[in-house]
Amino acid sequence: MSCRLSEQVLNCRDPQLLSRFWCEVLDYVELGREGADIEIGPKSGFGGAEPTIVLALVTDQKITPLRLHLDVNPVDRSQDAELERLMALGAREADVGQTGEESWHVLADPEGNEFCLLRQRLTEL
Repeated sequence: MSCRLSEQVLNCRDPQLLSRFWCEVLDYVELGREGADIEIGPKSGFGGAEPTIVLALVTDQKITPLRLHLDVNPVDRSQDAELERLMALGAREADVGQTGEESWHVLADPEGNEFCLLRQRLTEL
């Protein structure tokens, strides 16, 4: 027996802002709300091949880089074109000590949560 990754929780100060951002980034939709928390995921809903993300309201400020972060890959365009799209959505470059020689880009979402844009293009699920 083993486990499957079904959802990830991202603590944040503005779940609505991050819901809009991550839904655009991942082509996700809002699946539900519980209080101020928002769950987003693929249009097929919870339990499929792609995990959902719960954007959980917290009041404290993020002060250090995340110990666990998301990696995303473009599915229908080049890494450069996807970088341009993500920046237009509100992502910004982040410095976590990279050398500049990496094949990926380290970015931050509108609340400063780091994520990486990888080079390899994946097929849509």
